[in-house]
Amino acid sequence: MKNSINQLLAAFVILLTFACSAVKTERPNIVFIISDDHAEQAISAYGHGLNQTPNIDRLAKEGVLFTNATVTNSICAPSRAVILTGKHSHKNGLINNEVTFDGGQATFPKLLKEAGYHTAIVGKWHLKSEPTGFDQWMVLPDQGEYYNPDFRTPQGLVRIPGYVTNIITDKALEWLEGIKQEDKPFCLMVQHKAPHRNWMPAPQYLNQFDQAEIPVPDNFFDDYSTRGRAAREQEMEIDKIMFEGYDLKLTKPGTDDIIRDGWGDWYERMSDEQKTNWHNAYRAKNQAYYDAELSGKEKAIWKYQRYMQDYLSTIASVDDGVGEILDYLDANGLADNTIVVYTSDQGFYLGEHGWFDKRFMYEESLSTPLLLRYPEGVKKGWVCDKLVQNLDFAQTFLDYAGVEAPQEMQGLSMRPVLEQNSDAWRDAVYYHYYEYPGIHAVKRHYGISTGHYKLIHFYFDTDEWEFYDLETDPQEMNNQYANAECATLIEELKAQLAKLKQQYEVPSIEQEMGERFVTLTNKAKGAKVTMKQMPDKPYDAPISFLCDGKGKNFTPLWASDYDTFLGFNGNDMQGVIELNELTAINEIKMRFLDKRGSWVYAPQQVEIFISKDGRSYEPVQLNESQQNEVLNNVYLVTKGATGMSVEARYIRVKVSNFGLIPEGKPGAGQPSWLFCDEFIVN
Repeated sequence: MKNSINQLLAAFVILLTFACSAVKTERPNIVFIISDDHAEQAISAYGHGLNQTPNIDRLAKEGVLFTNATVTNSICAPSRAVILTGKHSHKNGLINNEVTFDGGQATFPKLLKEAGYHTAIVGKWHLKSEPTGFDQWMVLPDQGEYYNPDFRTPQGLVRIPGYVTNIITDKALEWLEGIKQEDKPFCLMVQHKAPHRNWMPAPQYLNQFDQAEIPVPDNFFDDYSTRGRAAREQEMEIDKIMFEGYDLKLTKPGTDDIIRDGWGDWYERMSDEQKTNWHNAYRAKNQAYYDAELSGKEKAIWKYQRYMQDYLSTIASVDDGVGEILDYLDANGLADNTIVVYTSDQGFYLGEHGWFDKRFMYEESLSTPLLLRYPEGVKKGWVCDKLVQNLDFAQTFLDYAGVEAPQEMQGLSMRPVLEQNSDAWRDAVYYHYYEYPGIHAVKRHYGISTGHYKLIHFYFDTDEWEFYDLETDPQEMNNQYANAECATLIEELKAQLAKLKQQYEVPSIEQEMGERFVTLTNKAKGAKVTMKQMPDKPYDAPISFLCDGKGKNFTPLWASDYDTFLGFNGNDMQGVIELNELTAINEIKMRFLDKRGSWVYAPQQVEIFISKDGRSYEPVQLNESQQNEVLNNVYLVTKGATGMSVEARYIRVKVSNFGLIPEGKPGAGQPSWLFCDEFIVN
């Protein structure tokens, strides 16, 4: 009997040991919460004092806060592609916001799904293609809207009444509730639109910061005199670039009439009740602004205060949502075995250097907040200063799930860092920004940061280097590249940078640029061009470009390159092309750009006349009109005449501008741009 009891006890101990072992090796759930443009300066756990984020702070108290988390390319869509694929932008193919994401490549949600995880995404996708690797998805089209947003789903487009941050949180919780009885781990990506431009607060937070006087950064009135062209020529200044209506919520003086100068139908989609709440919140504030008749620096500071009040108000809703998700995990016994991450797609300027937006490799946009809680695997309440990147998420999640990462992934699993059992880690990070020419005019650049030193190379239409010692110059106000005392250190950083570029297989600048132009068959090549009115700055390419036999090459690398076009801002395009001699002609065409939903529009009308002597002209009957989508929502429009049989030496053209930009588009009510890059004769 005693032996039997001993045998039973031994068996029980073995089973208990096995059971405990099984619990410890159970694959963790993953909840990945990412906001859009949330600067670490606006998270109270980071100690900047701008606002309070008690729920996000819980992750720091119950897990780890990273102080040196960075991104590889500080712009929305590319950052998201890096997170999904664990590959730099040049490897995953999404280098700027104009490109469509290739969903056929390996992503961590896809690999987790194949390994038995439930996977879902709700919120901002911003990658143009359809999400892949998810059992369920519900994503905003493009940037999405704050009020009564539309969502893309496998069943089609649906509009949901309410405020976008609350809706995303509610749908995430609904999904968790729907799978909680199933015996599978899950990966949920909760991707908030907020606090992205145009910073529209939820109804309950419309007046949250009205009485707050947000501290103005010391370098708000930076004149950029101690840096190069990139800092001086950007278009990110709060005082100069922000739209009065779209960004600053001003109405026409003395009325509730919206100033329609930005993107989307943000006001029209509001309900009557939402509009009433909106006007009640802003009416008195706007009138006070007009009554003050501000100018100069006072006006710039007012704009900063309005921007920050709205920006921080949108974050209040995000923080609420984080709290709801954490409470759900706690209440349902899921907290201990769930990795919860809070991060942003990149950092953001909150008035530093006088700016908003991101893009630069300077600290405010290179850095991103990162807080992580995993009670079963991560010690509570510690701070990590390792150089981690958004490049590392994919391999980290796969590591914890017991899934082998594909060889092409370029990041590192953060698991050794999180478990504090290894000091071995990278000592520098690589960064590369591509979207230039483009919105905000931040020049292409790449660089290396060690956390102490930073070296940046700006290129494309410049060739300038910048070097900073972040310990003595944390605001990056004084470029020390020309300082002879730093020469040795700079050369060492250049060598280290070269190794990183080799490690990540970064193409040379020459390879990156590729072919900027395509060759066009054109008998008008080299013809003399005379314009009645010259093109407008900054798109005032030489008029000889109209007949140079080259057209823009619409590839991802050149997606936002408009410098090869002649641009006319509100004006018609009129001119004469003089061929070298009297020429037999059967084709006359012109190439235009139509960037739909934006500020560049195809012409309203094209008229062409021909002459043998340059004095007497006859009209040409046009029969050619083509529109080819060359990039997402970008069209190459060709207009002209083919199949004719005429002789001419002089060709006169009159191209009528589209007119004023329609309401709901950026710059609404302002003159639209007409872009032409080639006049073709054959």
